[in-house]
Amino acid sequence: MVLKQFYLGCLAHASYAIADEQTRVAAVVDPQRDIDQYLAFAAEHGLTIKHVLLTHLHADFIAGHLELRDRVGATIYLGAAAEAEYKFTPLHDGDRVEFGRVRLQALETPGHTPESISIQVFDLDRSDTVPHGVLTGDTLFVGDVGRPDLRASLGWSATDLGAKLYDSLRDKLLTLPDSSLVYPAHGAGSLCGKALGKETVSTIGEQRRANYALQPMTKAAFIDLVTADQPDAPAYFTYDAVLNAKERPTLDEALKRELNPMTLDLVLALQRTGGQILDVREPEEFAAAHLTGSLNIGLGGQYATWAGTILSRERPIVIIAAPGRENEAAVRLGRIGFDHIVGYLKDGLLSLASRPDLTTTTERVAAPLAAERLAGAHAPLVVDVRAPGEHQQKSVRGSVNVPLNHLTERLQELPKDRALLVHCAGGYRSSIAASLLQQHGYEVSEMAGGIAAWETASLPIETSPLA
Repeated sequence: MVLKQFYLGCLAHASYAIADEQTRVAAVVDPQRDIDQYLAFAAEHGLTIKHVLLTHLHADFIAGHLELRDRVGATIYLGAAAEAEYKFTPLHDGDRVEFGRVRLQALETPGHTPESISIQVFDLDRSDTVPHGVLTGDTLFVGDVGRPDLRASLGWSATDLGAKLYDSLRDKLLTLPDSSLVYPAHGAGSLCGKALGKETVSTIGEQRRANYALQPMTKAAFIDLVTADQPDAPAYFTYDAVLNAKERPTLDEALKRELNPMTLDLVLALQRTGGQILDVREPEEFAAAHLTGSLNIGLGGQYATWAGTILSRERPIVIIAAPGRENEAAVRLGRIGFDHIVGYLKDGLLSLASRPDLTTTTERVAAPLAAERLAGAHAPLVVDVRAPGEHQQKSVRGSVNVPLNHLTERLQELPKDRALLVHCAGGYRSSIAASLLQQHGYEVSEMAGGIAAWETASLPIETSPLA
């Protein structure tokens, strides 16, 4: 048996290829939408991908099941409780997908979603009774369990799904041998849980011992525990969960429609009629010069997650990128189902070289200079766009906390007759925030390096008593 984990850091997403060396047949579980790496792996090892399984209808990314179906003819499998527009084979408890000396056996494990399954992986050359491992999807993570609140807008209460999750973990997964490896669909940084560990593989025994949500407790206590203090879920999560059940264009079809080089005049015309101008360069480059009114979400960070949080799904997107990176920007938006890109600015910012009247800058202030300004007569208001928990742990005295994911809806809380100094942890989120504030007419500068630079300069930090 061959088992390969593919890990996509920007979405903290793990997918898997499992193959039988004798028959050269492979299955892919929870693939990302851009499937070239699976095809390359199959070609390298002389494999044929015949099966594609989803542990559930994912909310944080668009899976590549339709792409694998259309490119290589793979059969799609979902949990038996799933409903979808495309043809799929339903998997109930105990149902098997076998190829050669490999057996994939389903466990229905609802809780994170109603249709969630986990997939036991048997290497039949070793044992037909003890699973080598279990692909747990978003039911069980390393150090955490899946959140049960992401289907609220689709009619499922967190309490009801939390109760199902309690039973799935205790009656299904925790009955597996301690030696069974745990292969989850996400790692640290995912918003599908609140305390995911940095490791991407564990064992049932280790999780039984160390995972806070698997310790002895009543069902009511478990529900309270797993529904408390979950991070805000971006609005696109429900959109993606629904889209994963639909027959939709493949990523290749979307990219053929989207990757159009556009003249500056056309970009400006789209901007005037409500188009979203997305500059994907790094914060330092954006600050130095950018098209007035554009929004910066750099490719170097959690680009897709923040794009899905900040951008509208109803208005067309135009990309401004360093020449040669337009495709990457579009693919990564495609991973979350944002297929409403209409093109990119031909030659990137070089096309603005003769039009300095259309560009602006964002002042980036070193922490010591920021401290001087804060001590002056006309001190700016410090706006901390980190999450509330981060702000409570350490903050700049007098700062106001407006988390980036709530900035647009809370703009009216910020004064337009006073300069703003924006910061985050290291500078990625603050660049997004500064560009958004500039769009709305605020006088804004950005603290370069964020709170980390402030601390490095030995400037005073405040801690909330709640921290």
